[in-house]
Amino acid sequence: MPSRLPIQDIFAGLVTSIGTAIRYWFHYTLVAFAWLGVVPLTACRIYKCLFTGSVSSLLTLPLDILSTENLLADCLQGCFVVTCTLCAFISLVWLREQIVHGGAPQWLEQNQQQPLNGVGQQNEAQAVVNGGVENAVLDQPANAAAENVVVGENPEIQEEQVDEEEEDNEDEEDAVVEDAADANNGAQDDMNWNALEWDRAAEELTWERMLGLDGSLVFLEHVFWVVSLNTLFILVFAFCPYHIGHFSIVGLGFEEYVQASHFEGLITTIVGYVLLAVTLIVCHGLAALVKFQRSRRLLGVCYIVVKVSLLVVVEIGVFPLICGWWLDICSLEMFDATLKDRELSFQSAPGTTMFLHWLVGMVYVFYFASFILLLREVLRPGVLWFLRNLNDPDFNPVQEMIHLPIYRHLRRFILSVIVFGSIVLLMLWLPIRIIKYLLPNFLPYNVMLYSDAPVSELSLELLLLQVVLPALLEQGHTRQWLKGLVRAWTVTAGYLLDLHSYLLGDQEENENNANQQPNNQHARNNNAIPVVGEGLHAAHQAILQQGGPVGFQPYRRPLKFPLRIFLLIVFMCITLLIASLICLTLPVFVFSVFAGRWLMSFWTGTAKIHELYTAACGLYVCWLTIRAVTVLVAWMPQGRRVIFQKVKEWSLMIMKTLIVAILLAGVVPLLLGLLFELVIVAPLRVPLDQTPLFYPWQDWALGVLHAKIIAAITLMGPQWWLKTVIEQVYANGIRNIDLHFIIRKLAAPVISVLLLSLCVPYIIASGVVPLLGVTAEMQNLVQRRIYPFLLMVVVLMGILSFQVRQFKRLYEHIKNDKDHRFIFALRGLKCSSAGM
Repeated sequence: MPSRLPIQDIFAGLVTSIGTAIRYWFHYTLVAFAWLGVVPLTACRIYKCLFTGSVSSLLTLPLDILSTENLLADCLQGCFVVTCTLCAFISLVWLREQIVHGGAPQWLEQNQQQPLNGVGQQNEAQAVVNGGVENAVLDQPANAAAENVVVGENPEIQEEQVDEEEEDNEDEEDAVVEDAADANNGAQDDMNWNALEWDRAAEELTWERMLGLDGSLVFLEHVFWVVSLNTLFILVFAFCPYHIGHFSIVGLGFEEYVQASHFEGLITTIVGYVLLAVTLIVCHGLAALVKFQRSRRLLGVCYIVVKVSLLVVVEIGVFPLICGWWLDICSLEMFDATLKDRELSFQSAPGTTMFLHWLVGMVYVFYFASFILLLREVLRPGVLWFLRNLNDPDFNPVQEMIHLPIYRHLRRFILSVIVFGSIVLLMLWLPIRIIKYLLPNFLPYNVMLYSDAPVSELSLELLLLQVVLPALLEQGHTRQWLKGLVRAWTVTAGYLLDLHSYLLGDQEENENNANQQPNNQHARNNNAIPVVGEGLHAAHQAILQQGGPVGFQPYRRPLKFPLRIFLLIVFMCITLLIASLICLTLPVFVFSVFAGRWLMSFWTGTAKIHELYTAACGLYVCWLTIRAVTVLVAWMPQGRRVIFQKVKEWSLMIMKTLIVAILLAGVVPLLLGLLFELVIVAPLRVPLDQTPLFYPWQDWALGVLHAKIIAAITLMGPQWWLKTVIEQVYANGIRNIDLHFIIRKLAAPVISVLLLSLCVPYIIASGVVPLLGVTAEMQNLVQRRIYPFLLMVVVLMGILSFQVRQFKRLYEHIKNDKDHRFIFALRGLKCSSAGM
């Protein structure tokens, strides 16, 4: 073979590669057009067609699908519709798995088992197995078990009854047997599915094959099925419930009230689902009455699906929304607002208003649940038995939604609303009234949306999100302080009310129980399975007792125990009020706001700033002060020399951290934000006949955001020098900070590149171009467009270098292919000559 390939070979290989690339380009374009164009556009047009309410829209549906009007908007809306249908489909499959593995409700299975008791024990055992509930014997009520025992102990009576039935009611017995067999077969078809076949199908159907990324055209069939699935789900889960609710609302005369809510479609659909659930449970009762087993089971499963869907909407949507609105109503005086203002904001932007209140309610519920988890770490196990333990591995909210009746969920919802609402009244509304009475000039807070200050509020928001909140939330010291305060309050309340054993437990009894429980562990585990219908308290205690020695701790019950519990609740309410008033409102919040206002005055002057920024700044200063005091108190027992040594070490570490922070959190984001402003923002926003204005604080804030994004992408990307340096700096941490390494390996190269990117184009535009004798308009054009032009040059150079590397790889591939063919040809000649 020659050292260099001929031109025709290179050209042939290049043409082959280009042809392959064009073929793949056409295929992937077809895939993108199918999944991102046909599927969402079809879903959107079918959705609009069904909800227009006219027959002509159904006749013109094919033409509407092929229409080119509002393509982008319809595609985006169709993507949302497809996402909703896919989520509904996945939720249905997951709910089926929950029913299969967790067992169906007792009311769904008991009617199926009752006709089998009159036939015999053999058919009864078969029904238990084929019913799909493996632990049905354990979940049966005690009465059913007793009835089975009586039947087993009196065989003569059983035989007489069977003889009478055979003589008098042979036809009825045959009908019962047929119904039981049909029910068993239906249940067996639903429950006893072969997992191996599903696994084999999952192995054959991969994401690449399903989406069409493997180069085949099988995905067109999948596109058809997805479109059909979307249509079916829109028809079943949106069209039918909406029209059921619409006809009911119109019939009851509530149409005007629903339209005034600005959420007519959502409320109408929820009403339709409620009526559908009532209809399903009534039909289920009728089917059970006439002994239609398959219909009864199908209606029961459909009712479970609708019930779980409504409960999820209530738990995740309605309850946080109620909490958010109640928080807003109780804090109106804090911001000098009225209900009329909230009504006007709702009328102007109903969707945004409801979303913000829902978000505030979700945050409130989340922090309340976090505080309950902290209480469980302090209190004796079993004190909070009436609250669900989110850390319990056996806790499954979906199983509770499936098995518990609807009145228990309603009772729990009302109790949660009362508890959460009372806490808001106790810790927000009442302290606001007290502080307005004691400090009338302190409230209301300044919460204006826009500021005339020279400092952009975007930089303040970035400072709040990137610096203050991570320091306050990610530190474990704040949680430890709160846990210590809760423990101190619990000990105090326990000794004052003689409830120390009930709240914290007794150490002596715990040690005795720890020695006794290994001997009785087997007996306890045998009695740990709760009977369905005994209540959540028994089930919770049984679950705790399964956990081992620390599952449940006994306590000493003092005299007048209910009165002491009532006094404990009163003492807790008073403590919450005083804590909210003193720790949050008066010293901490007042000091934080005043300190924050004093600190922000150096930054913004006399301009008014949102109180969120002043409070956050003051809280950060308070947190730093408290942290410094606690560290000094912890160092006190070690002596004066150790304290001076620690102060010296920490002072050196703080100086190094400040230098690194100035370089990496100050200079680098400022240069990066200014470069982004010159390359992207100014050419797009400011015309050539106007002068762009630059705001350093805003550029720095945007630079902080860009720097974090670049750092995240770098850490997720391939291995190179910048990723290695960032990982090393992160591994060292603040305590082992290496200032020389950071400056030499990270800060100096990054700052040098950014300064060159800023200075070289400016020197060319302002120093070199005027020497060429061009006009002022040309100088202005060069100064304004040189930064994006150099960016395009850098991008083109990167693309060219990539193409050169690809061409070299293609050249080597063609050459190796020719070498292999030449070697194979030589071997063939040798074999043929040897044969001759």
